[in-house]
Amino acid sequence: MLFNSLNFAIFLPIVFVLYWFATRGNLKFQNILLLVSSYFFYACWDWRFMFLLIFSTLLDYYTGIKIYKATSNLKKTFWLWLSVGINLGFLGVFKYYNFFANSFADGLSLLGFKTNLMTLQIMLPVGISFYTFHGLSYVIDIYKNRIKPERNFIDYSLFVSFFPLLVAGPIERATHLLPQISKKRRFDYVKAVDGLRQILWGLFKKIVIADGCAEFANTIFNNSTEYSGSTLVIGALFFTFQIYCDFSGYSDIALGTARLFGIELLRNFAFPYFSRDIAEFWRRWHISLSSWFKDYLYIPLGGSKGGMWMRIRNVFIIFLVSGFWHGANWTFIVWGFLNALFIMPSVIFNTNRNNLQIVAQGKYLPTVKEFLAIYLTFSLTVFAWIFFRANNLGHAFSYISQIFSSSLFTIPKFPGMSKAVIIAALTVVFIIVEWLGREQEYALANLGAKWYKPLRWTMYYIIIFAIYKFSGAEQQFIYFQF
Repeated sequence: MLFNSLNFAIFLPIVFVLYWFATRGNLKFQNILLLVSSYFFYACWDWRFMFLLIFSTLLDYYTGIKIYKATSNLKKTFWLWLSVGINLGFLGVFKYYNFFANSFADGLSLLGFKTNLMTLQIMLPVGISFYTFHGLSYVIDIYKNRIKPERNFIDYSLFVSFFPLLVAGPIERATHLLPQISKKRRFDYVKAVDGLRQILWGLFKKIVIADGCAEFANTIFNNSTEYSGSTLVIGALFFTFQIYCDFSGYSDIALGTARLFGIELLRNFAFPYFSRDIAEFWRRWHISLSSWFKDYLYIPLGGSKGGMWMRIRNVFIIFLVSGFWHGANWTFIVWGFLNALFIMPSVIFNTNRNNLQIVAQGKYLPTVKEFLAIYLTFSLTVFAWIFFRANNLGHAFSYISQIFSSSLFTIPKFPGMSKAVIIAALTVVFIIVEWLGREQEYALANLGAKWYKPLRWTMYYIIIFAIYKFSGAEQQFIYFQF
């Protein structure tokens, strides 16, 4: 069931009405309803993978209690690694087995040995990377004595399976979400309206900008040998806005939906394309994943406490693992490697925390220095996205080599240019709105709050009309494949 589907437009109001009215404010009934709704939501993708979600939930619920009750460090460690091993084992089989098998076979063929290793013809379960990380953070936090295990199985299951975040995050922490699940919730009209506003903005980002850009990004990337360097630059720019609006649009819808039920999820994006360096970009892009790797991998590896060599090593590990988390393809690993290279100046010169506040705070325009820093950071990000989007490394390198050719200085040409100009113009409008709202949780949060009411509602109706006008066949969100 897609957020941008008619099915979800029917599903959400039904759950909302039952949640606030049929349960009569009873917390136990509310949580049961949300859990059943979440399982139904997930089963709509493929009910056959329900067993994996439920098994993972049971595993971490049980091992969490065993870790807490263990009378020795040896027993605690055993139960921790049992959970980690099984969770990563499932993830490895479904997501990475074929990659390792094919890479091993390719390596042997380079040495002159031909082999035909068996590969698995199975689908990747939707959301497995996300709910696996939910469970891992939970058991690790218990092991580190940060939290106590949740004894209420319904509450814990809801923490893992809450439908707004189930298939593409944000990656929640037990310390943040479980207390909200266990606490009585009352309807808040202001929060509900804010949730609807964020859902509206998320749908605009997905349907109008992301899906609009996707049409031309796919055309150009899938036929890159036929186009000039200038056209390939346009294709890379279209993908750059596609992936941001697709994923941040999903996150906006997820956060807004959760707010309708009185629950606040972790913020996942904070206007990353306005960043002044790569370190700032990664504090603002996919925040829940970046902070997860920081807390559960970077810091345990030693973080920044060691010498410069250790800091550099740990940064490369984090980014390579992050790239591999996104997909079983060398293109993602190279994408992670490039981001590690790009962030190195900040690490070496200890400037990675220079830009903690949003750019040009309290001002309409950035300074020339800030603008140039944003432009450079954005350009490096666009370059790295080429590897993220390419089918394989050969495709990525040929795409880049074609860009840096004499055809870079020709006029771009590709099918559907007139529609592309419209999408580009809408993207510019989108960037302006994001810039104006960059100091808020999301762009539309307070935009027009002081306007005359009819004018503010006119803006909302224009957004709704644009969503209706550009809606077509339901398009999956990019991060569902991760």
